[in-house]
Amino acid sequence: MIGAITFTLLILGFLTMIPAVFLTLQIGAALLPIRRSASVASVPCPRFAILMPAHNEEAIIARVIASITSQLPPTGQLLVIADNCSDDTARVASEAGAAVVIRQDMSHVGKGYALAFGARSLQSNPPQIVVIIDADCEVMPGALEILVQHCSTTGHPVQAHYAMQAPEAPSPADKMSRLAWTVKTFVRPLGSLHLGWPCQLMGSGMALPFDIVRQFDLATGHLAEDQKLGAELALADKSPLFCPNARILSRLPKGETGKREQRTRWEHGHLAIIGEFFLPLVGHAISKRSLQRLAFALDLCVPPLALFAMMLILTFGSSLIWFVLTDITSPLLVSASALGLFMGAIAGAWWRFGKEIISLHELAAGPAYCLRRIPSYIRFFVNRQVAWVRTER
Repeated sequence: MIGAITFTLLILGFLTMIPAVFLTLQIGAALLPIRRSASVASVPCPRFAILMPAHNEEAIIARVIASITSQLPPTGQLLVIADNCSDDTARVASEAGAAVVIRQDMSHVGKGYALAFGARSLQSNPPQIVVIIDADCEVMPGALEILVQHCSTTGHPVQAHYAMQAPEAPSPADKMSRLAWTVKTFVRPLGSLHLGWPCQLMGSGMALPFDIVRQFDLATGHLAEDQKLGAELALADKSPLFCPNARILSRLPKGETGKREQRTRWEHGHLAIIGEFFLPLVGHAISKRSLQRLAFALDLCVPPLALFAMMLILTFGSSLIWFVLTDITSPLLVSASALGLFMGAIAGAWWRFGKEIISLHELAAGPAYCLRRIPSYIRFFVNRQVAWVRTER
């Protein structure tokens, strides 16, 4: 009995140790100086199309379109997919200068279906590159050409730096969410870039060769359609690459309902993708003897940070209790090492990239933030969200 419990705790410790080590490597590499991309001004910009799925976005879409059309080169076009809208999104987008197609199909709800509809509408005059920008994102100057050039040069899908701003008068929880987002969408991909590894797709600011778009079925209502596509691309040996010099901005929702819906969609979608793709990706990496493909699989398996923190604390606490009862140290050493690596990595990410986002005092409230996420993680196992729901702005 004692041996079985010790063995179980050791297994749990090692299972948390693997993503903790990987996370530490990523964040450690991100602390290195940021690489500067070579200038692309003298290289002709490939023909590209921006697909912007939009569901009831009449209040904000004109501003977003303006941030794009002001820097759109002659080789680029913007196509808005007014998806199952009940407002004037299509009219506002057209008046703002975008080409618009309208999709009405309430039996197929989700961003993936809108993207597939938009991609099909480009078939008669296909571009070389497709860029996906959400209707609530502002594109920073120069980002489009940098992103498109990088995609054209590498032949791989490319992910921009997708930054998230806090709402006005942010709460400590908002700041914690923004720090977690920064670690996920900038710090970790930057570390992977420095190590020569691929990254995950993040939903907006994605550039893909149109030939690749043709080969994959974008029509899905999956909660994490971006990570699903990224995993499918990795299995097809077209793993995405990170482009930190191309930057887009969005903002966390203001209302509590919107925040909860957004976090639930991200978390449940991510956990479902881990369950579906982790083992196939590891098997693919082993069969190809590819460190890059293994790195993609390990990157995917790092859980949402709040959940990962709770897993580490629970494993450490169980091992500590077992040590007190039996004086057996091995599970405690493994779990303590994993927890220490995690805490050190997050501290390094905060010190280098997060001090302007959240203060050290507010960061100390992280355990309370994690505890508030417990109901969402419980619902994943007993009442998982599977239907795609647009976040209320």
